[in-house]
This record gives sequence, structure tokens and C-alpha cells, in this order.
Amino acid sequence: MKKAVALLTMAGLLAVTAMAQERALPGKYAGMNTVTLYDSTGVYMEESGLSHVQTHRLIEMYSAKGCAQWSTVKMDYDPLSAWCDITHVLVHRIGGGTDTLVWPGREGNAPVYDYVAPARMIYWGASQKMVEVGHMDPGDKLDVRTYKKGYTYALLADGREGLNGTFAALPESDERYVPPMKGHFYDIVPFWSDQPVEQKVYQLNILDSKKLQYKVYNGDIEVSREAADEEGRSLYTFEDMDIMPLKREPRALANNDMQPKLLLSTSPDWQAKSRWFYGVNEDYGSFKPTPAVQKKVNELLRGAKDEMDIIGRLTHWVADNIRYAGISMGEGEGFTLHNADMIYTDRCGVCKDKASMLVTFLRAAGFKAYAAMTMAGERIDRIPADQFNHSVCAVQLRDGRFTMLDPTWVPNVRELWSSAEQQQGYLIGTAEGCDLMETPISPAENHYIRISGESSIDKDGTLTGTISITAEGQSDAAVRGVFSARQSEWRRNLELELLKIAPTAEITDIQYTDPDRYLEQPVKITYTYRIPEFAIVDKDAISFIPLTARNFYSRAMGHLNFDFSKETRQQPFSDRCSRLVQIQETITLPYEYKQFHYPMVDGIADPAASFGCGFQMEGNKLSFGESLVFGKRIYDADDWMPFRASAMNQIKVSQTPVILTK
Repeated sequence: MKKAVALLTMAGLLAVTAMAQERALPGKYAGMNTVTLYDSTGVYMEESGLSHVQTHRLIEMYSAKGCAQWSTVKMDYDPLSAWCDITHVLVHRIGGGTDTLVWPGREGNAPVYDYVAPARMIYWGASQKMVEVGHMDPGDKLDVRTYKKGYTYALLADGREGLNGTFAALPESDERYVPPMKGHFYDIVPFWSDQPVEQKVYQLNILDSKKLQYKVYNGDIEVSREAADEEGRSLYTFEDMDIMPLKREPRALANNDMQPKLLLSTSPDWQAKSRWFYGVNEDYGSFKPTPAVQKKVNELLRGAKDEMDIIGRLTHWVADNIRYAGISMGEGEGFTLHNADMIYTDRCGVCKDKASMLVTFLRAAGFKAYAAMTMAGERIDRIPADQFNHSVCAVQLRDGRFTMLDPTWVPNVRELWSSAEQQQGYLIGTAEGCDLMETPISPAENHYIRISGESSIDKDGTLTGTISITAEGQSDAAVRGVFSARQSEWRRNLELELLKIAPTAEITDIQYTDPDRYLEQPVKITYTYRIPEFAIVDKDAISFIPLTARNFYSRAMGHLNFDFSKETRQQPFSDRCSRLVQIQETITLPYEYKQFHYPMVDGIADPAASFGCGFQMEGNKLSFGESLVFGKRIYDADDWMPFRASAMNQIKVSQTPVILTK
């Protein structure tokens, strides 16, 4: 393979232009919207940590949808921490010729617009630079070069002369663009794409004294290192060819957990990152209680029984009373946690601010508490790049153990740490420095859903009785979602849950625990009902499907929503949470029956997933029981067989009648 050059000279650009005009549409990419012929990134890191990034992409349009997607070139950035420019935009037409929209120093360039970026719930002042490309046809190629300096989450950028480019005038001071962990560099580079990429190159020019660490995960790419032009610097080149989109299986893990990615960092270890995160927030004063905060903490702790009661009261107050809405505090936004005065006064913040409020509350109550960083939805690997998208809280108990708390994910949830975040990496910011850790698997019994019924069928086939549901943990949260609407709609929503499985049901009564007092006990809902023509009854036989077997409150059984059409799978997958399902019902029949036929399903016994089911006749009473255990949140591909078999058995039982004969 020829040596890659991440940033093209003018001659190189002309050569690419010629290639773009001559290339025909190959059948290999049929059905694709675009194909990236060339994708390069060049990074130059300074001693301070300030990094300059140039990108160059050549994208061929393969469909009208692809043309529409690229009718505007967009570049996201935060003006408080980054400066960027779209430096070159050209369209190489399939019929020949090139439309030059943007070129440095050229008169008549298309305008580069700078707009406030669309935002929802988080308003930090992010912006977008845009160039309108306009109409393109399949076969046209879009040629785009950009330049950026500064930092955003795990990405650092800037442009500088000497990297084969000239750029518009830069702001006078670069100090604001130096990353918060000064003198260090980190990056996360996906070597995967949802559209084909023929060549991808990433180059980093860095001082040898920075002691770069890097690793490619989930695959292999070509890596080389050579001395750079400057003394004491090295040029690292990472390259891959013929990158094709992965055909994702349903419920597969994040692309970064399955496809090739490159992690780079000059941070020596996670302990150094932990100490930095601790220091930057302590220096800012994020966790200093105000008199108003101390007063509120004292009020909340009146009558508290023990340390877990104290921790629970404080966690749930922050979870339920600090709205999720992000407003910018200016410099330091994105990595510094807002202080107690701001959060408590405004009663709002994003995850890091809710975590900050809880740390402050806990410290006001006398605990040692710290902010922590985590990655919801993806794995954190060992190279200490900033693989984080979420902030949480850690509190040290009196016996020295840490307990993790997440006030963002537990509003109206009985847990203190959402088990939808089990098997998830996290890093606590402490003065001594912590290593990367992972939350354990939460036992399925912590997230039970139990359905029980007492019923009777009369000679006309009418079913009368009661059916109750109780749930805990994440299952409790799923069931409790029926109360998320206005109180005036609760009755209707509750009725719909039963009508989904028994459309002719006549509901005479519904009793339920107080939804607003969710910390006092798990949710419980009990229905009293009458269902005409529920069973088919004649003089010799009766046929019906037990009401409790019909997947009542399936909203708390996420495993039923999977696509089970494939018997095997190649990719790991995830569910919302580990889960225990227990169902039992006793049905009084109009007669005694001597023989009965019921759904024939095999028991499943596997650590990943298990299933058991049974029917028993005693006089004129039929007892039905079913139990399923789903043991974790993240599953290996090999776990699919027991997972699928257990869920499909439950579905089969819910659809297969019981037949009893005299």
C-alpha cells in the first residue's frame, strides 16, 4: 500500500479532481447514497496541548438522497472553545468540469454562514458554519476541506500554515483554545462509516516528549511512525482502505463497541485524568454549599434513620427537583460543573450539574462525595481518552466503600443508580486519583415483575376475577410509566393496559399505590374485571388462554420487543436491564375435567436467560405458573439462543389455548 498523505498540496488536489471526473459509478456500491473516496485528517499538536486539525474529504453522490444530504456542508463548533472554517468546497460534475464554491483568496466565493446551532434542552451557545452547495446529481463528487482549532468533547482542532494550507485570519489569542487538561492530547477516531469509504487516513504530528499512547480496537488498520520535519517530533499515520458499512443486527451494541476505532491519549493513565477532573472542579468551587443549600439539606434529613436513608433522600430530591435543562455559564462549560448557587437558584442543569448538586448536598450532610464521569451506551476502553458523555456522583460510605448515584436517570425510580447503566464504565474524580471501574451486573430479582390472578370461568365462558401486578427496580419504573400523563388520564391509561390483552373486558375496579409516594413501596396495581365469552365452553370441553399468560403490562418486558426471526446472530446485543418475570394464576372451572392439553414448551436453564412453565389440575381448579430470568443488560452473541428461546416460549404460551376435556 502506498504511503498516505493526509493533507493534499495543490498538485495533489488537482490530481484528485481529475480522478473524480473520470471515475465511473461501480456496481459494488449499488444501493448506497454516497461513497467517500478519500477522508483524511491531519493534526498538529503544540506543547500547550493546542491542536490544529485539517480535514479533506471527497464524496461521490450515488443517489438523490445522498445529494440532498450533502446539499449543505455543515461544521459544528462551540465559539467559547473552538475556531473553525470551511476552507474549500468544490463540486466535480459527472459530465465534466468543476464548480468552485469556496477557495482561499478567491473572489466571488460562496458565503460561509455562521448560525446558532439548533438546540433542545441544552443551550450552550453551539454554532454551525455552513456553505450551501445546491443541486447535485448522482455521480457528482463533493470536495470539502475544513480547518479547526480548539477543543470539544474528545476532539481538539486548529489550522496552521506549514500543513500545506493557508487560512483566514485567526483570533489574536489562542489561550482560550488550549484544552482544559493543558499540555495533553486525546482523540477518538472511528474507522467505520455508515456509507462506504475507499481510503481513510488520520495523521498526528506530535512531540515525542508527550509520550503518546494509542490502540486500535475491534479490528486492524495500517500504522506507521516516522520522524517529522521538526526536531523531536514524530508523525503517526493510521490508514485503512475499503471500509464498508456494517450490516447491523437488531439491538446490536454501539458501533464503537463493534467496529474499528482508534484511541489516542498523552494522559499517562486514568488516575491522572481522575486527578484532573477532581482539581478543575474543586478549583472552580463547584461543591461549596450556600446557606440556602445547607438549610434545605438540614430540612430533608429531619427524621432520617441511617446513612442510606440520608443518601436516598438527598439523591431523590435532586433527581426530582432539578429539571434537566442546560444553560451556559460561559468559559469552562462542558467540563466544569456549575456551582451550587447557580444550580439551586435556577433549579435546572444537565447531568453534570445534577451530579454537582448532589455532591454538594452530600458534603453538606457530612459525606465524602465526588463527581464522576461515565459513558452511557458505549464501552470505555483502557486508553485514557475522554470516552465520556455523562456525569454522575460517587459517595463514600462509612465503611470506606463507594456507592454510585445518578440523579439524572432516577427521577421517579426507586433505585439510586439506574440499573439501565449496569455493566458501564466510570471514573471518579478524586485527589489521589482513581482507576477506571465498571458497574456490576444487577441481579434480575432486583427488577422483578410479578403478575398474579384469581379467577373463575362460568358455564357461559365468562371470566371474572382479579389480576394484580407488582414490580421493583427498572420494572417498577416501566410499570409506573402508566402514570406519566395527567392525573385525569390515569384511569384511561390503566384500563388500556388490560384492554390490550382482553378487548371485551368490563373493568369494575382498579386499585393502585400512590404514584407520587414511589419511595415508600413498589408499585402495585389490582384490577377487578368481568370478561364475557372469554372461554369456549361446551358440554364436553373448555378452551382458553389464561389471562395472566397474555403478556399483561408488556411495557415492563422489553425482551418481548426483540426481532426473533433469526435463529442465530453474530453481534452482541443489549436489553434495557436484567429482569425477573413471575406469573401465577388459579382458575376455578365450571366443571371437573379429566384430561387437558396445554402449550408444550421446554424449560431453559442458562445463566444468560432461563424459562420455566407449568400447569396443574386439582379438582375443578387449574393452576398456572411461569418464570423467566434475563440475567444481564449486555449479552454476547452466544447468549442469543437461550435469550430467544426463553422469550419465544413466553410468546408461545401467550398464544396457545389450554384445552380441557371431560
